[in-house]
Formats: sequence, structure tokens, C-alpha cells
Amino acid sequence: MTPRLLDAYARPIKLQSLTQRVPEPGITSIRNAWAPSVALGLTPQRLSRILLAANEGNIQDYLVLAEEMEERDQHYGSVLGIRKRAISGVDPVVTPASGDAQDEKIADAVRENIAEHDGFSDLIEDMLDALGKGFSQTEIIWDRSKTEWWVKEFLHHDPRFFTVDRETGRKIRMLDERDMIDGVELEPFKWISHRAKLKSGLPIRGGLARLVSFGWMCKGYTVKDWMAFAETYGLPLRVGKYGPSATPDDVEVLFQAVANIGTDAAAVIPEAMKIEFVQAMSGSASAEVFESLARWVDEQTSKAVLGQTMTSDNGSSMAQAEVHNDVRHDVAKADAKSVSKTLNRDLVKPYVDLHFGVQKRYPRLKITIEETEDVDMILRHTAEMVDRGVRVRQSEVRGKLGYSEPDAGDEILTPSRKKTDTADATPPTETAANRSETSTGASNPYAPLDDLEAELAEDWEAIMGPVIAPVLELLETATSYEDALATLADTFPKMDTRPLLESLVKSAVKSRALGDISDG
Repeated sequence: MTPRLLDAYARPIKLQSLTQRVPEPGITSIRNAWAPSVALGLTPQRLSRILLAANEGNIQDYLVLAEEMEERDQHYGSVLGIRKRAISGVDPVVTPASGDAQDEKIADAVRENIAEHDGFSDLIEDMLDALGKGFSQTEIIWDRSKTEWWVKEFLHHDPRFFTVDRETGRKIRMLDERDMIDGVELEPFKWISHRAKLKSGLPIRGGLARLVSFGWMCKGYTVKDWMAFAETYGLPLRVGKYGPSATPDDVEVLFQAVANIGTDAAAVIPEAMKIEFVQAMSGSASAEVFESLARWVDEQTSKAVLGQTMTSDNGSSMAQAEVHNDVRHDVAKADAKSVSKTLNRDLVKPYVDLHFGVQKRYPRLKITIEETEDVDMILRHTAEMVDRGVRVRQSEVRGKLGYSEPDAGDEILTPSRKKTDTADATPPTETAANRSETSTGASNPYAPLDDLEAELAEDWEAIMGPVIAPVLELLETATSYEDALATLADTFPKMDTRPLLESLVKSAVKSRALGDISDG
């Protein structure tokens, strides 16, 4: 008996509805594509009412505001796009449930029809729309033949077309004419429902738009005042003077002339009237107030979206940026893990169940964020370890550099060797042989020196400890690099070099003795 198809929430599947599109929005429909602006003329009181309404389940105005915030603020839209594209630009990996031939076949089908789908990258970006708004809904447009199912298209729907259930605030329901208040339940196997797990609690309260909305509004006020200041800064104050015999009409003429001269640079006034220009005081200090506040808000937005500021704002050193980029890597890794979980639940399992039937185990689709490696450092350490006898696979080293295995007919690069200028130069092997003949008969003429070096290295801590102890003490008490550098010379008299000198003298005598024995 064929198992009954159920979704991840144990709801039965209606196969006939999977190939049908959800009705498109229309002017007369409750799902209207056009929405009035919420951000226009936004005030603190209005923002407070929007957020309070979202807390109570009335989320429409909040979702419109979240959309407008991305459209109106270059910085917020930019950093949010950076976070999205850190995931959408990564190719997914599909791992079979086991090494069984059937599991391999299922994994190949998932890879071909989902991971390599033309709309997969756009699907990831649409899913990550949940970062700003708290949730994202993407419709799966299925198609089928008599024996096969496949994904025809992914269609993202405006979050304004959805609401949350009144009982728990966690289930997403679609607004429809059948229920224009509480919405209708989403069809199983029909939707990819992604939620941004940025904080614990209800999905609608976890979006980044809620976190940055107040700062975004304050920045809007600041930029507006800054533009007004820039428009008038540098223009002199115009003062019109009229005599005691001036009539109200004369005063009106003078006022119009003073008001218009700032833009028209021309005015006509009676001869008895005067216009004086008073040079405005320097306004650089006032301009810095606007710029500092706008920059501060941008920095807080970067922290909220990316988890750091160094790779998105100015004023950072390379070392600081590398540390902060690690934080950003952790954020991207968490996003990739969350997206992969949703895809396996809402897309991979439905596809496998429809195409191959219910399985005990399912392939896993995974988006992996690789951490940036210092390839130069790895290769330097690899060369040192190889010189010390460590065996390393050439394929692994080539993989780090992105080099392929050369074929038999390929031209191979070889290390360059310096040519000797004289023809009668003694070959290295001959020189080594001559040294061997003058040695004590050992196979390695440098063995005594190696033994002497090893002997010196055995107690290097006891020898060098008295020398570097004053320096370490200085570094522990210094408050800054400049402070340490200024007092470094004071540590020289405190260094006890006697153990080091004794060791060097003993080694010199011993090496001389070994040389005399060799010569004899």
C-alpha cells in the first residue's frame, strides 16, 4: 500500500491543487499590489502606533514601512543586500542519504531539478527578504507529466498579502476573500515559508526593520535638516531697510525683493529703500552635527544587519576589519544554515515525495559558507613541514591553489636553477665527497655540528630567560606601545647575559676541538 503523502506538519496533500497558481493580486482584490506610503511624513508618534499595532497582529502598515525603508535609505538597503548576497551567491551541495544506488539517484535528481534550477539564486534572495520583515513566503509552481514532477517556477509573494493567526501569532495565513480578517491556511507542499531566526519570540517581532526603524526615522530628519542647512549656508543675511514714510505696500515690495534676491540674484526696489547683506558666521560646526548623527545611525544599522561596522564603514584598519569580518562570517553561516533547513523541509522533501514516493531518509541540500583561508601562510608552513619529512598529498596542495592535476602531455613548470659561470666549478656532489674525505669518516660530515646545535637548544629557556625577563616585565606593565618603546632602553642593564656568554664560549671551544680532531 502506497503511503499517504503528508507535509512536515502531517497535513494531507491535495495533488490537484499543486499545479494551480494562487490568484494574482488585483485592484478589487484584498491582495492589492498597490499600497499607500507609510514612511511619508513619518513621526515618532506614528511609528509608535505602527509598532504597537504589529505587536497585536495588525502587521500591514509595518510591512509597508519595512519595504519603504529598503527603498529610501541607501545604507540600509546596501548592507541588507550584502547580507542577502553572501548566501544567494553560494552554490548549494546535495548529499545523498546513503551510498545506496537509489539514494544516489534521488540526490542526483534533487541536484538537477532544484540546486541547478535557473531560479534558485533568486529564490534564496526572496527567502532572505525575511531578514527585514520577519518572514517570507514563496509559492512553488509545480508541473507534471504522467510519471514525473518538477518545479516550474518560484514566485515570491508580497508579505502584505499574509497575516498571522490570532491564537499563537506564529502561523502565517494568506489573506483571501474567504476570510479577510484571519486569512486562510496555506496549502501544503505549495509554499516555502522562511522565518528569520534573529531573536527568540514571534516572527513578526524578529525582523531587522523593527530594530532599525527608530534610527532610520531620526536619520531622515537629520538629512532633511542637513539639506536645508546646505541650501542656505554661505548665503548672506539680507536686511531690508525702509524709511518712516514707507507705506505697507512699500514694505511688502521690499520684503518680496529681500526674499527673492537669494534665488534670483536680482531685485527692483524704490530708491528710498536699501538692502544690506550681513555675512553669515562660519557654519562648519553646525554641519558636523548633522553629519555625525547621520554617520552614527549608519554605524548602528551596520551593527544590526551585519554584526559589525569595519567592512561597511570608513575609519577602520585592516587588522580590525579582519577581526570584524569573522563576526560577519558567523552571521552568514547562521543565515545559510537557516535557509538550508527551510529548503529541506519545504522543497526537497515535497519534491522527493512527489517524484519518488515517501522515503525513510532524504538527501540533504546544504549551503556552506567557507571561511577565508590564508593560502600563503598555509603553503609556507607546508614547505617547512615537507622539509622536515612530513608527507603531504600533492592533490591537497593543488586544491588549496585551485590547480588541476596535469595530464601526461601537458607542459610542466620546473624550478629555476642558477647556472655556474665557470666550466670547471666543482659539482655539489664532488664538494660533498671532498668534505666527507676530510671528516672523521662519518657518513654525514655535519653531524657534529648538528649535535652541538641540538645540545644548545635543549636548555635555551634557562639561558635566554634572564635576558628577556626584564623585557617581558616591561611589556606587562606598559600601558601603550609608545610607553614601552620609551622605557625599553632601561631594561638593558637589568639583563643577565652571563648564562648566555658561558654557553656560547663552551660551544665555541667544543666546535674548535671538533675541528682540530677532524683536521688531525
